[in-house]
Amino acid sequence: MSLHEAKQGMLWTLSDIATLTRRNLLRYIRMPQLLIFSTIQPVMFLLLFTYVFGGAIQMAGVGVNYINYLLPGVIVQTVIFGAMQTGIGLADDLSKGLIDRFRSLPMARSAVLAGRTISDMIRNVFVVLLMSGVGFLIGFRFHQSLWDALAAIGLTVLFGFVFSWISASIGIAVRSVETAQVAGFIWVFPLVFASSIFVPVKTMPGWLQAFANVSPITVTVNSVRALVLGFPLGSDLWQMCLWMIGILAVFVPLAIYQYRKTS
Repeated sequence: MSLHEAKQGMLWTLSDIATLTRRNLLRYIRMPQLLIFSTIQPVMFLLLFTYVFGGAIQMAGVGVNYINYLLPGVIVQTVIFGAMQTGIGLADDLSKGLIDRFRSLPMARSAVLAGRTISDMIRNVFVVLLMSGVGFLIGFRFHQSLWDALAAIGLTVLFGFVFSWISASIGIAVRSVETAQVAGFIWVFPLVFASSIFVPVKTMPGWLQAFANVSPITVTVNSVRALVLGFPLGSDLWQMCLWMIGILAVFVPLAIYQYRKTS
């Protein structure tokens, strides 16, 4: 294959990805309830933990006003839960036979998966900004520069994109919307709550601390929290990067392999 053909093939692939991304985003415009309901749960988490549990957790000692401690964790939780929609959407397309139609078209095989994960990442940008706005209304404030705030938001959205590939693998494997919902969230909930999202890891039992301290969610939340509040980053940032590289290295090829063998 010549260099010109390779460049032409890359342009066609990017065009296919853009088309599928647009298709998935248009779905949110035509069915805005999908976007509305995906924002209700994280807002409820934020309000409940702030006003119901916040006083008790503040007494446990988080070092700052609890809303400032909580919001970075909740936006990470939000993008993770949002990433689970990737698998549900793919399972829905499979159950309706839409994936079979895509496979019959002269388009890049990677475009279906990439278009889905990128569109969900764009949706997560909207949800993160909305959550930041709600947090601001109830007392949250960025303590660092604008660039630090943008870096925190960017890392959060990127982390959600990485988790979308895990969800994509699950959605293609199970092929059922109901099963994808259960299989997607059943392993995410323990990871979310056994982390530093809601409470400091030091308040957990010793055996759980050992797990929570190395969890990809904990190191990501700690990195975002450090950028937002000015805490020292320590080793959390590079641990987060290693986790993201490792997850992508495993689940991108796995999702593509599962998609190719789908019939």
